[in-house]
Amino acid sequence: MPAGPGRTSPPPAPGARTLSPKGQRIAAHYLKQVLTARVYDVARETPLEPARNLSRRLANQVLLKREDQQPVFSFKLRGAYNKMVHLAPEARDRGVICASAGNHAQGVALAAKRLGCRAVIVMPVTTPRLKIDAVQALGGEVVLQGDSYSDAYAHALQLQADAGLTFVHPFDDPQVIAGQGTVAMEILRQHQGPLDAVFVAIGGGGLIAGVAAYIKAVRPEVKVIGVQTVDSDAMLQSVRKGRRVTLPDVGLFSDGTAVKLVGEETFRVARELVDDYVLVDTDAVCAAIKDVFQDTRSVLEPAGALGVAAIKQYVAQHKLKGQTLVAITCGANMNFDRLRFVAERAEFGEQREALFAVTIPEERGSFKRFCELLGPRSVTEFNYRISDAKLAHVFVGLSIQRRDEADRIERQFIKQGFPTVNLTDDELAKEHVRHMVGGRSELARQERLFRFQFPEKPGALMRFLAAMHPGWNISLFHYRNQGADYGRILVGIQVPAGDEKAFDDFLRSLAYPCSEETLNPVVGLFLK
Repeated sequence: MPAGPGRTSPPPAPGARTLSPKGQRIAAHYLKQVLTARVYDVARETPLEPARNLSRRLANQVLLKREDQQPVFSFKLRGAYNKMVHLAPEARDRGVICASAGNHAQGVALAAKRLGCRAVIVMPVTTPRLKIDAVQALGGEVVLQGDSYSDAYAHALQLQADAGLTFVHPFDDPQVIAGQGTVAMEILRQHQGPLDAVFVAIGGGGLIAGVAAYIKAVRPEVKVIGVQTVDSDAMLQSVRKGRRVTLPDVGLFSDGTAVKLVGEETFRVARELVDDYVLVDTDAVCAAIKDVFQDTRSVLEPAGALGVAAIKQYVAQHKLKGQTLVAITCGANMNFDRLRFVAERAEFGEQREALFAVTIPEERGSFKRFCELLGPRSVTEFNYRISDAKLAHVFVGLSIQRRDEADRIERQFIKQGFPTVNLTDDELAKEHVRHMVGGRSELARQERLFRFQFPEKPGALMRFLAAMHPGWNISLFHYRNQGADYGRILVGIQVPAGDEKAFDDFLRSLAYPCSEETLNPVVGLFLK
């Protein structure tokens, strides 16, 4: 985690922990189980690939263990198959059952198809259709029950008892843990040189328990670092308190790791073998998804990107250089409709965008004076609606290179007479308010609305403002950088009667494509 107030430098990165006799026994016990695990009837040995761009930026060698390339786009089929293939024939003939809303469900369904047995998958009614269809395509019998995983789990236990099915737990089972441990076996076989740390996402703990057990048995000097989100940190809280802790609630963005209570066995293994833990927030995860895309052109789900987000944070905290670090990209079952949110928040996770609420005088020329103050900085967002006769409140996004730039910009605006609030870390502003600036205004008289296409280059906005007649007032301005060559902007301009010809000449002189929207019905409904 970042250094706290008053600390001039972070503590040195700790080395791998010395295993207790109990830890040594756990590692030795699981070593044999991992080595004899049967997973390759359905799973494939996934590549260990360098993330070249990220490695160059971080000055460390970052390797990605591509579990997102499994047939079900997740590591989960390893543990599910290893559990099911070791069932007694009569138990397998009766069939299996599990509760899951995602990756485990697909793993169980695929394993059942390969083994020729029945698989009942209990899923919450809120499960996206994409995942239901994926399970059914593999031959799984989907039962929809309840609004949450807990509801589905309780119903699955009831069905298990009624039908005599075998329950396949998603993480808290030694054979499931051993199957997941084959990920670590492949990593150490694929990279036999210096290896400093492996970063592993934690939900219920099955993956990190298997990975830690194998690594600590074979190469105990390699650190195993668990990764959780700040709002789903059941394992870290449990380890700190020495007992399993049930969270009252969990964040759902990283749904693959949204677990309120970790497994009893996974907790026993993790508390003895895991070296360290890192907590990452939503913005950091979104930035990590972007990092992996830029290196691989693959899109991870949030849980799959936790390891990459943690490496970036760990390197920055401990000022590491020249180390070899592995992130297990454990899943890629991303719902397409979440990509908009990921792209929006990645800029904050990269510390590349800052948000401000700026107050400027509601008078001719003040908007232009403020834009001149922005200088060469790239504007990522600009939202404004006239609402007060004396003061204007503007919502501004700016590109930055470092997070501390936001504080310097805020001080600069205030020094130049523009009261400013830094909103860069304000969740309400980032999730909601940025989309709500505007609305009706009694002051927007003689207003004409236009949609413009501006070239995405410095100076385009100032060219627009410099060409405007000083007697024309901007009453609305909405812009958001979408990563295209041209920015789409909505502008409201108060044009006095008699200035229509001059205004039309102004539009032609700009040579920016535009269309008037003053008479659009939606304007009358929401802006007039």
